[in-house]
Amino acid sequence: MFSKRLSSWELMQGPDMLLPTVSGLFIYPIKSCGGMAIEEGVIEERGFRHDRRWMVTDERGMFLTQREEPRLALAHASIAGEDIEVTAKGLMPVRMPLHWADGESMSVEIWGQTVEAVRGPMEAEKWFKALLGRTCRVVYMPDTSDRPMAVRDSPEGHRIAFSDAVPFLLISEGSLDELNRRLDSPVPMNRFRPNIVVGGVEPHAEDRWKDVRIGGVKFEVLRPCSRCTTTTVDQDTGIRGVEPLRTLSTYRRRGTKVMFGQNVIHRGLGMVRIGNELEVLSVRDFE
Repeated sequence: MFSKRLSSWELMQGPDMLLPTVSGLFIYPIKSCGGMAIEEGVIEERGFRHDRRWMVTDERGMFLTQREEPRLALAHASIAGEDIEVTAKGLMPVRMPLHWADGESMSVEIWGQTVEAVRGPMEAEKWFKALLGRTCRVVYMPDTSDRPMAVRDSPEGHRIAFSDAVPFLLISEGSLDELNRRLDSPVPMNRFRPNIVVGGVEPHAEDRWKDVRIGGVKFEVLRPCSRCTTTTVDQDTGIRGVEPLRTLSTYRRRGTKVMFGQNVIHRGLGMVRIGNELEVLSVRDFE
């Protein structure tokens, strides 16, 4: 596998003369809870501003996701001034600050990494206890917290927030359209929890991209994203099923993993907006 530079003319050729364009942007202020659509996103060191700076853990500080607690999908976070408002059917809304420094320091664990965090407001913990039916902690990652990205992804040692591994997940509309063509019941894009959605390309065009530019910011497409059972959780009901993972496994399997979308890292700071063109700078050649 290797990459090559392509001219703008070469990149625009094709049967349909498709133009990649950003059609959706999303942040997830609280890890593994409902996402928030945005019109523009400010890219900082850790990724999109306000993305996954809060997280729910168990009493020991071990991170929780929809893999273990599918009802986290029912918690919808939105930004209201300097606060995050969290809502769920049957519960009164609760507010948490966008930036928090008043709680006690505590160590939390996420994917084998021990990270320093700040325990959030008790009102938020009571709210999530009512939602999940279990005692939990709500924690915030302050700017001083050091969580380096894995060396294989960023030898420079970039820091990330509470995302799984990398700051961004990119998926094309065409890829979802192809999946839904194969499903008896279509699923929405929120099953895959992307940060950047791209329209105007054929299914899985993103598999070949290596370096791209959006709104003046360069990104490196690192590798396909292996999908877990979170994709089988209905984000409106919090109920887990078997699709779309079962169908994806019939045509998107690589070894023991099922791939859908691409893990992406930014190579600069700036802003991206809905409607920005995605410029493909280099692609991968598959032997």
